[in-house]
Amino acid sequence: MGRARQGVTKPFICRGDDGHGYYVKGQDAGRRSLVCEWVAAQLATRFGLPIADYALAEVPAELIVPGQGLDLSQLGAGIVFASRELPHVQELSLTTRALVGVEQATDVLVFDWWLHNEDRHLTAFGGNPNLLWDVQTEQLAVIDHNQAFDPSFNAAHFLASHVFGAYWNRVSTDLVEQAKYLEKMEVVLADLNIVRDSIPEDWWFVDDGVPANVSWNEIVRCLERCHQDDFWTAP
Repeated sequence: MGRARQGVTKPFICRGDDGHGYYVKGQDAGRRSLVCEWVAAQLATRFGLPIADYALAEVPAELIVPGQGLDLSQLGAGIVFASRELPHVQELSLTTRALVGVEQATDVLVFDWWLHNEDRHLTAFGGNPNLLWDVQTEQLAVIDHNQAFDPSFNAAHFLASHVFGAYWNRVSTDLVEQAKYLEKMEVVLADLNIVRDSIPEDWWFVDDGVPANVSWNEIVRCLERCHQDDFWTAP
């Protein structure tokens, strides 16, 4: 149905065979992006974040027809990541940010800190929070985790620019809050094998059979940082 104008990956806008619209990321998003997106989405669900519905979808090879108006070769045939289109939403702004509850805002901040997801910026100078606000129900929706598990994560930049960075001291100086979040993380970690088994095996390789630039061990190492004494220590 077209392509999104915003976002680095510019997902395709597709209608699924269930009749719903989806923002779909495929071949041109890259294997690392797909793995990180799918894993982080499932972790977000288990963590209790209000993430937009998502699924693995299949693009039939018959759709990839050369010479048509929209170049679907960049989407590619096969298994893709699909995030369901939401009605009545707009990108979170400084105005609507103030409407998000403290607990939910802190949940998002802690989750991104845990997953080394630096891609949720919003300051007085602008940014891209990768969060949506439903103007009818006044509820938050979390999207886009393709840059999670960032090996070049910059903690100082994260805290300075994160849309909910102002809540950091609320958890970093409170042992009770830290214990509460560690308990949530432990629940999520207990399901890691289930998450791993759900990842399409061909996502671990690029087209010519070379391993993709992401590994399961890398993801697990990032998540198991929550057991380290310095997990809540910021620069």
